[in-house]
Amino acid sequence: MSRVYLDWNATAPLRPEARAAMISAMEVVGNPSSVHAEGRAAKALREKARGQIAAALGAEGADIVFTSGATEAAALACAGRGLVCADIEHDAVAAWCEPGLAVDAAGKASVTDPARAALQLANSETGIVQDLPEGLAVSDLTQAFGKLPMAFNWLGCEMGLVSAHKLGGPKGIGALVLRRGLEVAAQMRGGGQEMGRRAGTENLIGIAGFAAAAEAAMRDLANGVWEEVAQVRNILDSALSSLNFETISVGNGAVRLPNTLCVIAPGWKGETQVMAMDLAGFAISAGSACSSGKVKASRTLRAMGFDEARAGQAIRLSIGPGVTRDEVLRFAEVWGREYARIRSRKT
Repeated sequence: MSRVYLDWNATAPLRPEARAAMISAMEVVGNPSSVHAEGRAAKALREKARGQIAAALGAEGADIVFTSGATEAAALACAGRGLVCADIEHDAVAAWCEPGLAVDAAGKASVTDPARAALQLANSETGIVQDLPEGLAVSDLTQAFGKLPMAFNWLGCEMGLVSAHKLGGPKGIGALVLRRGLEVAAQMRGGGQEMGRRAGTENLIGIAGFAAAAEAAMRDLANGVWEEVAQVRNILDSALSSLNFETISVGNGAVRLPNTLCVIAPGWKGETQVMAMDLAGFAISAGSACSSGKVKASRTLRAMGFDEARAGQAIRLSIGPGVTRDEVLRFAEVWGREYARIRSRKT
């Protein structure tokens, strides 16, 4: 039986539109910084892609600065600014901020000084969506972009972080979105590309794939594809709950990403679940972050009030278009059978 991929929040499969755009971009030989005809053709491709991504983000009039991904965009946005964040933030943001924002049991963060704060729009582990305050300094939009209707221009934040591979684009390309007129201190210095904010010859192939993926993602949103994904996610949630194993569905009842389900299975470590399901043909992830080969209890779940043990017993199931009802029900059946075996050992 074929494998089932349930780890879309880690990376989404490459969209055919992105692959085609990348192949086409490979034929463009010029450097976008060169002034000859070949260079101008490369520059035109880059600027067309910049406009496509701005339109998809609802960021017309804002600056789109291409980076190697959301991690680099976070460094560019946050370095040296003395920002505070909550423990629910991705490590890429938390690395540049001081902890200081409180999180309640529902996974919502409280912001008292938006101009000095970073707050994600949606959490990668739980899917919980935040209410962004007006004037927020930085927001990680990575998980929400392409899955939720949103527009940078009405979110109220000064800067946003996005990454192509989360919405079906290539890995290794992302962007910092910032309101026109804002300045950031370049972390990559040299030739002055990207309006002096990020030096280095642009990844034109990745940029083309990013733009094509962003446009395809907007079409999916407009056509109700992610509403269908939410229905399949809810079927999976119900199937796991019906097993009566006293599992905890984190964020159930909250506004969440349409594709994300975080489940705590008491007595069964998250990393052990990942390995067992991998052997059974399912790709999932633990609700914990990996660092230097060590699996740590999720900071997000600890911030929500779960103890170390419960935070280490979580898995994240994240699906996308094309994942079927039959596939998630098969996962629930296999997972339930394995969990029953684990529980029987402990009695």
